[in-house]
Amino acid sequence: MKTRYSDEELIEFKKVIDDKLESTKRELEDIEQQMMELRDNMADEQGGDWFDDSSIHTEIEFLTKMAERQKQFIQNLEMALIRIKNKSYGICSVTGELIEKQRLLLVPHATKSVKAKESELPTPPPADNRNESNMYSEEEEEDNPPLE
Repeated sequence: MKTRYSDEELIEFKKVIDDKLESTKRELEDIEQQMMELRDNMADEQGGDWFDDSSIHTEIEFLTKMAERQKQFIQNLEMALIRIKNKSYGICSVTGELIEKQRLLLVPHATKSVKAKESELPTPPPADNRNESNMYSEEEEEDNPPLE
């Protein structure tokens, strides 16, 4: 059984990661540019109408969250490059087995195999023990307030 990916395979993964890293950094620059333009517009139109200010604030907040996600993704990709350098890339951090190549091509920063990831998911209670009136989890209830 293979314990790690070959140097040739690691080179292939590195190319995928480098490409993703480049495009993600470009996207982050675009997001930051949009945020600067919105802030400039807001400064130019001081005293403009309240609704415009509110929508600009909402958009800046949305772009800030997108930028944070991009920064996190860049960090994850850079960590994957370090694992390639250490030749530990593609080894599941839970099982120690190789993560499927197809998964790594789709999610190049993955550190867990599908099997390990699935074992983390909470198992739903058996259908016959479910209370009909409580069909949503607590998280879902917060996302879906009751209709009044």
